[in-house]
Amino acid sequence: MNYKEPDISRIIEMAWEDRTPYEAIDNLYGLSEPQLTKFMQNHLSRRSFVTWRKRHRGRKNKHFHLRLTTVTRSHCKTQYKLK
Repeated sequence: MNYKEPDISRIIEMAWEDRTPYEAIDNLYGLSEPQLTKFMQNHLSRRSFVTWRKRHRGRKNKHFHLRLTTVTRSHCKTQYKLK
């Protein structure tokens, strides 16, 4: 798929976020987890991609069905503060 620059930036941002599940990225942008991995590999530097994979491999928060039921939001409390 061909994404515009704002979409590419948002996909990368969502992929890095700890609480955004892969399913949300799939619903919004049509990228399954394996497709997202390939996308990240193509759009990040090698070092950034390796860091991202290490950080997210096996992370339960990134899979909606594996999340603890206590996780009720997709972002940190301090993120998106209104001024």
